[in-house]
Amino acid sequence: MSRHGGSTIRFQLLGPLSIAHGPETVVLKPSKPTSLLAALLLHPNTVVSTAYLLRAVWDEEPPATARAALQTCVLRLRRLFAKYGISATTIEAVPGGYRMHCDTDTLDLVQFRTLAARAGAAAGPGEELYRLREALSLWQGQPLANVASRLLQDDAVPALEQERLRVLERVCDLELAAGNCHQVLVDLYESARRHPVRERFTEQLVEALYRTGRQAEALAEYRTVRDRLRDELGIDPGPGLRRLELAILRAEELAPAPPEPARTAGATAVPALPSGASAPARPPRAAPPVPAFTGRESDRRAMAARLTAPDGPRLVVVSGAPGIGKSALARQTAHEVQESFPGGVFTLRLARPDGTPVAVEEAARLMPEPAAGRRLVVLDGAAGAWQVLPLLSAAEDAAVLVTSRRQLAAVVATHGGAVHRLDVLRSAEAYALLAGLVGAERVAAEPAATRELAAVCGHFPLALRIAAGRLLTRPGLSVAACAAWLAEDPTARLALAEDAGLSVPQVLGRALDALAPGLREAFLRLGARAGAGDPTAGEDESVLEQLVEAGLLEDGPPGPYRMHELLRSYARRRVRTHETTAAAAPR
Repeated sequence: MSRHGGSTIRFQLLGPLSIAHGPETVVLKPSKPTSLLAALLLHPNTVVSTAYLLRAVWDEEPPATARAALQTCVLRLRRLFAKYGISATTIEAVPGGYRMHCDTDTLDLVQFRTLAARAGAAAGPGEELYRLREALSLWQGQPLANVASRLLQDDAVPALEQERLRVLERVCDLELAAGNCHQVLVDLYESARRHPVRERFTEQLVEALYRTGRQAEALAEYRTVRDRLRDELGIDPGPGLRRLELAILRAEELAPAPPEPARTAGATAVPALPSGASAPARPPRAAPPVPAFTGRESDRRAMAARLTAPDGPRLVVVSGAPGIGKSALARQTAHEVQESFPGGVFTLRLARPDGTPVAVEEAARLMPEPAAGRRLVVLDGAAGAWQVLPLLSAAEDAAVLVTSRRQLAAVVATHGGAVHRLDVLRSAEAYALLAGLVGAERVAAEPAATRELAAVCGHFPLALRIAAGRLLTRPGLSVAACAAWLAEDPTARLALAEDAGLSVPQVLGRALDALAPGLREAFLRLGARAGAGDPTAGEDESVLEQLVEAGLLEDGPPGPYRMHELLRSYARRRVRTHETTAAAAPR
């Protein structure tokens, strides 16, 4: 990065995307180069794939000449950089994509994460609080407010906000522990109002109000959030809030609790995580159950037996198609076996919200340190053996549970272990999942329609949870009407607008876009051949095996290959969309 007039040029993401040099700050106008710059800055010093950049700039509608247009956007950025004396080599073209070089002096996001990480190694609570406050001061409003990319607004902005909230939670913990209840009330009122389902802020607010002698207001805050959780989500407050209510009703004294050391505060005190990654919060950490989890009994029993075997560490891999419930099974199994791991249960997500893998070096820094007692480490969303193998040595004596679309044969071949390849839920399991999510009474009133809805969802857990979300937010919608509406175009309509992770087209699209072009074309060919005899006839067996490894085909020799109906439906729709777009293109 160059200097301009003696001052370092600085990019700012934690607010409107802007370039600062000296006292001047230039806020960039919404444009495709602005979206491209944001996508690169969100992954500093990391190779950002061309496929991801195309989605970030054009969302789901890239032009036929998108790759050439992307190069034009890069050229326009370099011209903009030249205007401010920034070196053109700041954006580096590398095989498969581009990389942007930034450090604490040139990008506020890097400085924020560095300050937060250093706070975790502070000598005491006072120094930690100072560093975290300094990190929060870098935020200048809604991040990327001037960036038009739907992908970045849906995925990256919420992930950045989660990083800020983790730091703010830790700041409030430290303030309360220091007895600064009055000083922290402003932060807590705003945070509890803006994030009502993030119960920790409400806990902190209730505690601060009670400890400043405002018992009635503390109880009123508790009851407000309790009613909201019951009315909107159908759940009760967590144990922390319930304990606070009981303490207030009993007029117990709440002494300031000493803050836990930052190095054991994990994601709260060290939010220098890549977007989408998470580290343990307070070892040993409890693993909560998965809401309404159902089925997979034989897998759960076998996985539990292997993970808790007394004769040493164990490795279990859960693989299968996108959206088939790998992460949910891993989380539920971790919950059921956690009593066997006194050293704690730790989860590390190996994929960011946009689906790109976390670098091995970053993941290694987030691995839990050795602790007294046996531990369970869950590595969620591994992209391949290359990402898992270096982390196993850091796991040492821990049992390891890995989820991946791939079967990770190289991992189990070198380290032993078992692979559980998941299929879709059985019909009765899918029915039970809908009943657990939507409510037994509502489902019992329309049993045939519920079974039809499960079939429309292909018995995929992800699709079933999306359908349940639609029913829960529309109390007047019948199950039959929901099933009929979804059946018209399931792979387009099985999506919740506010969360890209709860979207069948997004999840399947990312899985497909991650493939090499030849494999992607083979998958689409297979999906388009439904009902035409053996759809795999004439396909190279090595290609078919790679699609099995990627979680997009099932079985194979000695039996036939098969494709799940939901994936087949998605393939057909993607082929139709491509053909329609090509036909409409100017000639």
